[in-house]
Amino acid sequence: MTELGGFQDRVARIDLSDGEVAYESIDDEDAKKYIGARGLGVKYVFDQGPDVDPLEPDNLLAFMNGPLSGTQVTMSGRIAVCTKSPLTGTVTDSHQGGWSGARLKWSGFDGLLFEGQADEPVYAVVEDGEVELRDASHLWGTGFHETRDTIEAEVEGSYGKNLSIMGIGPGGENEVKFASIMNEDDRASGRGGTGCVMGSKNLKAVVVKSNTKMPKPADKETFMEGHQQAMQAIQESEVTAPNEGGLSMYGTNVLMNIGEEMDGLPTKNGRYTSTESMREAEGVDIDAERVSGENVRENILVDEPTCHSCPVACKKEVEVTAMHKGEEMNVRTESYEYESAYALGPNSGHTDRDAIALMIDRCNDMGVDTIDTGNMMAMAMEMSEEGKLEAEGVDGQSPSARGTESHAELDWGDHETMIDLIERIAHREDDLGDLLAEGPRRVAERKDAAENSLAVKGQTIAAYDPRCMKGMGIGYATSNRGACHLRGYTPAAEILGIPEKVDPYEYEGKGELTAQFQDLHAISDSFDICKFNAFAEGIEEYVTQYNGMTGRDVTEEELLEAGERVYNLERYYNNVNGFDGADDSLPARFLEDGIRGQGASEGEYCELEEMKAEYYDYRGWVDGVVPDEKLDELGIDVGPGTGVSGESGAAISGDD
Repeated sequence: MTELGGFQDRVARIDLSDGEVAYESIDDEDAKKYIGARGLGVKYVFDQGPDVDPLEPDNLLAFMNGPLSGTQVTMSGRIAVCTKSPLTGTVTDSHQGGWSGARLKWSGFDGLLFEGQADEPVYAVVEDGEVELRDASHLWGTGFHETRDTIEAEVEGSYGKNLSIMGIGPGGENEVKFASIMNEDDRASGRGGTGCVMGSKNLKAVVVKSNTKMPKPADKETFMEGHQQAMQAIQESEVTAPNEGGLSMYGTNVLMNIGEEMDGLPTKNGRYTSTESMREAEGVDIDAERVSGENVRENILVDEPTCHSCPVACKKEVEVTAMHKGEEMNVRTESYEYESAYALGPNSGHTDRDAIALMIDRCNDMGVDTIDTGNMMAMAMEMSEEGKLEAEGVDGQSPSARGTESHAELDWGDHETMIDLIERIAHREDDLGDLLAEGPRRVAERKDAAENSLAVKGQTIAAYDPRCMKGMGIGYATSNRGACHLRGYTPAAEILGIPEKVDPYEYEGKGELTAQFQDLHAISDSFDICKFNAFAEGIEEYVTQYNGMTGRDVTEEELLEAGERVYNLERYYNNVNGFDGADDSLPARFLEDGIRGQGASEGEYCELEEMKAEYYDYRGWVDGVVPDEKLDELGIDVGPGTGVSGESGAAISGDD
């Protein structure tokens, strides 16, 4: 057990196969070594066995908060969902904001560990330190929004006041490999297919009911010192200052115009580095400004809700009325995010602002990741253009059902078809929907289309072009959960100058910079607090608040080592599953022999191999593998080790 402040020292282990619930304490050494949330969640997943099949009952699905979750700490409303990914085959953790993480802490838990598989659909109700399973057969097949509203009536809670609901839509039920877990007002654990794992277990939702019961810090004086210092930093930051900073005013989509101006916005499946470059080359009507945070704020913004303990309020709720196939549709949604708008807009060849809002809302209701969904449709558009979808139906029917073997066409920017295709993917209701639901790696394998995929380790990239932002290139490649901007957010330095400005086009030094960001974010994910605080706070504020809450007295170096430990444990998990340096790759079009950047990024490509060498040297890894000396150095004493020595350079082999 642990007596550290910030912990409830209570974890529920729910065996869905027999409906049994057991309650456990948290190992004190693990709490100190892996911090909480992401770190502890990955440790639980590792202990379950790295060789499990992601969609078999033995795979663990862990909902975890951290020692700072649900406290006074700014932006501490996050929750981590950890599991083995059906999309990538790697360990994954996917986080969501809102209030669920805080309420899980207030309900008496540090985590929920789901294993097994229910015979019939169920949902879990968490309240007052207990977990109850209830029948969810009547909810199976419904979208997340209807599921949420139905459950609210059944549990007699007040959604948004003392009730949080995390659940899946048809995407998770039908095991779409990039299915998400949705949370209250359209927050999502979107990446890695956590919703797919939840669906495989016949678990429709997790409901948390609790009033506010914030944990008290073990050392109040130290905690308040750190909290006040953090608040001052947030208020003075040009990015996070409430009602003034870019993030507070425009949300994450503040980056749309910035990325466009830098020629760092992947467009038309990464063929171009901005919509301007595409417009000039092809003479088409496309302009990123139409889907920018500034445009959204001026024209369709209706509310600015916030998550637990957050003064920034980056969430931008929008409302649009748009025509779709002759029908007027009204949509109000909270999540017009930069990444979603990029994938469903410019990277798919259009910038129809209101159509993107419809697509975001539909992705959320169906429970599929907006980034992977948009990028999969862009991949399909390029494949269609090249004649690689001849056996798939675009209009909802296979060619044979239409009595023809003609080439299927999915045109660039066809948002009418895109809107409907989201549901077809979630329901796997036709050949094309079923194919795209498998994710980029499997589509590439089945259709000989690797060159059409913008994926790393089976997960597609985010809205940062590695021909422009070189740190993002090595970040995508070395991310333990597949292509991801949130493992190590180097654009903070490359775009915003945080903690100091670096040249985005310079590749030297980016290996070390990326590793440092990765370790820092492993800490914040394990606390679990929002990464946006890193635009203002640093390791000094982290240490003081952590020590004050837990009662520990760790140094900055010791906390950074804990972040390094978490990152290496994840890499070790992947190594055991056969991943090595060959998997730390990038889509070929971003490399020297691919498609060079245009405009402000004219002639640029990503110098991946040079950055990998620097990165591995800094990490102390051998061709992407954690050597046994590094495991020993960090005190990672689970499993047999990789069998790799930094001296010999030998590497394990395997199939990902």
